Amino acid sequence: MSEFVVSSLKYRPSNFENVIGQEHVTKTLKNSILDKKIPSAILFCGPRGVGKTSCARIFAREINDFSSNDDLSFNIFELDAASNNKVEDIRDLIDKVRIPPQSGKYKVYIIDEVHMLSKNAENAFLKTLEEPPPYIVFILATTEKNKILPTILSRCQIYDFNRISENGIFENLKQICKKEEVKFEDEALNIIAKKSDGSLRDSLTILDRVVSFTNKNISLKETSSILNVLDDETYVDIVNNTINGFLVEVITIFNELSDKGFDEKEFMIGLANHFRNLLIVKSSNSENLLSNKSSFELLKKQADKISKSEIVNKISKIEHSIFKYSEIENKKLLVEILLMKISSVKDEGLEVENGVIEKKKN
Repeated sequence: MSEFVVSSLKYRPSNFENVIGQEHVTKTLKNSILDKKIPSAILFCGPRGVGKTSCARIFAREINDFSSNDDLSFNIFELDAASNNKVEDIRDLIDKVRIPPQSGKYKVYIIDEVHMLSKNAENAFLKTLEEPPPYIVFILATTEKNKILPTILSRCQIYDFNRISENGIFENLKQICKKEEVKFEDEALNIIAKKSDGSLRDSLTILDRVVSFTNKNISLKETSSILNVLDDETYVDIVNNTINGFLVEVITIFNELSDKGFDEKEFMIGLANHFRNLLIVKSSNSENLLSNKSSFELLKKQADKISKSEIVNKISKIEHSIFKYSEIENKKLLVEILLMKISSVKDEGLEVENGVIEKKKN
């Protein structure tokens, strides 16, 4: 049996051209190398799994003119500030900084989660960060820039990394599935992209899990089930029933989903997002604002059945229920009441007025 390598490692970018969604960062870094203007301290900040550490490693290798096969152990050092956050750890680093590189031009220290350093450790680090030896480059990475001392920020070139777009993640997953000869449905990959919340690394971790579960045949139904994420068609079905006043059908669909383990809060967030998409498609030139463009026609057809004011009103009610979620013990009942409030009840002479079910006025 061949050794399995997780996709997040197997498909980690090895050069700037392979980094997805961070062109504003990679272009600047490449230009600084070409112009031989190498900063002594760089700060990469942004969400998890968007390429901060990968870019740091690529930059460290490029400024030393190393290939991916060269031994980097004498030039590139990685430190996890979450577990090495004491003053003693930083003092040990400062002692090592004084030693020039044994090969290559630069010694590069990549310090991940730098916001986790203690205040004393940050203060101990300041002097070296301000006046490092000419052969030293510090690359700091963080998900929480606001927690870093302003005096450290002022000494760094700061690069803000973006969340990866759902479409960018989808295209990347599509290419990987083709390379790995994995069969897939586009809608299933869209769900993985949505679930990863802008993190490319998370999307690859999820992909590995789904591939194993589906035995290299990724279907929409199985992906929705394993990830507890509803597809657009399910929300279209639910909203159609609310528009048509089929309250019993709406409650029945939700109860079936609840019995399968779907989270109530995630259900409400997804429902709010669906109404948001309906509002978007009612505007002109709106297709680019949808993460899943394949559902545009489906959403457009439903959006024609409901006015903008009704959509905004329903989003407001969903938002209120989401805020109340932590206060209510019976989460399932909370969602059922919400569905009653947003449904246009037409059975047995009843109607909904400001979220209250009452008899129709003659």
